[in-house]
Amino acid sequence: MYVAKNWKDYEVIDTGGGEKLERWGDVILRRPDPQIIWPLEQETHEWRQAHGHYHRSSSGGGNWDMKKPIPERWTIGYENLKFHIKPTSFKHTGLFPEQAANWSWMMDKISNAGRPISVLNLFAYTGGATVAAAYAGASVVHCDAAKGMVQWAKENVQLSGLADRPVRFITDDVFKFVQREQRRGNKYDAIIMDPPSYGRGPNGETWKLEENLYPFLKSCMTILSDNPLFMLVNSYTTGISSTVLRNMLTMTMSAKYGGEITAGEIGLPITRSGLDLPCGILGRWES
Repeated sequence: MYVAKNWKDYEVIDTGGGEKLERWGDVILRRPDPQIIWPLEQETHEWRQAHGHYHRSSSGGGNWDMKKPIPERWTIGYENLKFHIKPTSFKHTGLFPEQAANWSWMMDKISNAGRPISVLNLFAYTGGATVAAAYAGASVVHCDAAKGMVQWAKENVQLSGLADRPVRFITDDVFKFVQREQRRGNKYDAIIMDPPSYGRGPNGETWKLEENLYPFLKSCMTILSDNPLFMLVNSYTTGISSTVLRNMLTMTMSAKYGGEITAGEIGLPITRSGLDLPCGILGRWES
């Protein structure tokens, strides 16, 4: 498992009973997590006194029960990167801290490449990977269909002191954007993607990861440069093994470029138990 161990402003304090207790800077949040199927050994004072507790609704969605006042949004840092945090109505906070394991890896790849690197970040959300790649010296194109998430990503880039870096923000359907880049002849040295399990396009097109990820990977290969640095695929789709990502990257990237593939779970350390919390999977191809 690739574990994001180097956080100072974030931690998973404890887990159990389908929930995790987390510290985001000075704010303690209690959120559900489907991976946590073991019991909570003891609901300590810390659990009961969390600033916010997200309750799932039986009809879908859920709501926050804020027990103490918190800022509308606040900032946390990972090494030299900075991010705005804000609890949303879907239980999320605008950041997936386990992805720091990928940020460190890509920053190392980019800063040691010895040449200018152009990165395309697809399904790019609030731009954790965009901030990391820009900080390491890459030029970045950040593409996401959600206007609010793209604006959040812009603010994260500015917050990290990277407003002068070559980052383009695109609010667009990711698939349509890749097709347009093919027609324009634009090429990238690295592609990052975090595709959803399921989605709908602007004209009612449906995306199912099980059916569409492989052809989308093939499509993305047509906009890679002749000397690509890496391809990173993240997934939070339940039931998909990291070996599936390894196999797909072997059949696509390795078949054309050789290189090396690594794949596995991505997770976070749990302070109280010393265990690791699995959060998703990744597949990495690198030259």
